[in-house]
Amino acid sequence: MSSASQIKSTRVATGPRWIVPVKVAVFIAMLFPLARLIFLGANGGLGANPIEFITRSTGLWTLVYLCVTLAITPVRRLTGVTALARFRRMIGLFAFFFAVLHFTTYIWFDKWFDVAEMVKDIGKRPFITVGFTAFVLLIPLAVTSPKAMVRKLGRRWQTLHRAIYLIAALAILHFWWMKAGKHDFELPKIYGSIVIVLLGWRVVAWLRGRTRRA
Repeated sequence: MSSASQIKSTRVATGPRWIVPVKVAVFIAMLFPLARLIFLGANGGLGANPIEFITRSTGLWTLVYLCVTLAITPVRRLTGVTALARFRRMIGLFAFFFAVLHFTTYIWFDKWFDVAEMVKDIGKRPFITVGFTAFVLLIPLAVTSPKAMVRKLGRRWQTLHRAIYLIAALAILHFWWMKAGKHDFELPKIYGSIVIVLLGWRVVAWLRGRTRRA
């Protein structure tokens, strides 16, 4: 094989040169919400109700990262920058990471591992039920995110990871019902609209693909 062919093969295998530094930058940037919480906690900036502040902050950032994960495919296809797909797994895992922080804050600092109280809460408050369901659905997606699992599951992997659409819808419903008590729907409307647009784009793309095949 010629040197030119070897360079081309290497580029195909590793991707553009900007991938690694940009991935590092994105990784650091996505840790900012956690660093902010730690900073505020160390300096007494979490407000009168720190548990509520942490719970809502981690929940909101979970939703933000879910939306970014869903946006990667449309942006990749519209811009033609196929390398964007390499960021999807990392951002999806960050969504799961903040979901874990969100759930841990609830079961630890809010309920102090009182299982009976949590079960009662799940049955009594619909937004807790919906949020818990979304978190449970996220777990198999995180577990099967490594490349080894992608190869092992084959086409089933893609089918499984389509659950991200349902998870995003449940996350919006959880957020909406949580804000309903205070009649504060500004953020739920914004993120709900984003999710509707992203899911609508996928439906349109699927219908177009089916029409072309027909």
